[in-house]
Amino acid sequence: MEWYEDDTFWIDFAGALFAPRRRHEARERVAASPLLELPTGARVLDLGCGPGTYTTPLAERGAQVTGVDLSAAMLDRARHAAETAGVPVRLVRADMRAFVEPDSYDLVISMYTSFGYFTDPAENLLVLRNAWRSLAPGGRLLMDLFGKEIFARWAGTPKVVDVDDGGRLFMRDTVLDDWTRFRSDWTLVHGDTARHGFFEQYVYSAAEIRQLLTTAGFTGIRCFGGFDAQPYDNHAQRLVVQASRPAADGRQP
Repeated sequence: MEWYEDDTFWIDFAGALFAPRRRHEARERVAASPLLELPTGARVLDLGCGPGTYTTPLAERGAQVTGVDLSAAMLDRARHAAETAGVPVRLVRADMRAFVEPDSYDLVISMYTSFGYFTDPAENLLVLRNAWRSLAPGGRLLMDLFGKEIFARWAGTPKVVDVDDGGRLFMRDTVLDDWTRFRSDWTLVHGDTARHGFFEQYVYSAAEIRQLLTTAGFTGIRCFGGFDAQPYDNHAQRLVVQASRPAADGRQP
């Protein structure tokens, strides 16, 4: 079993991965970010939606949202979040390497570095090709990544953070394969119990993700340092990438 196929990983580390501050952060971004500005009724695919951190806020603002995730447990949480908010969402359990609904969406989002999970780089490229095919002509892709340039500042020393449910999370990162991938080992301590887990994935520079998106057929690629569309420079905290599937007439949207 690959790490991302293990539902217990997502459940046990949910307090760190999907902290309440992230839900608040997502709502603020959906309300204010120029990159997430959408007309009412826009069709949105949340690829790797997790517990619906973005799915529900987008639906609350009038989008028709489909959330896709491999984790049944996270989809249950996304369903509960949407029901609590009283908004309709469509949730699909699927592998992002296989999920394609051609010409169906105005926007595809991939948030919180939900890209680069697969050891074979061809499979990560396949995810982007599937996103391109699922977009309607003129549609956009928006990706939120922990860029390699930012990761290089982060990865030097082990980290300890307090988790909202009272635990402490110890994190140690290891660079793999000449800075193409990394492994992050996590130990979550609650009282006298500890849970260890890890994940491995690709880490992309702005230039590398731009090249990958170009290979997948995207155009109009722009890299930002955050959801306010600020420059991707030495002050950036995230790598936010916007790309387009060309319109039917070949013009950029």
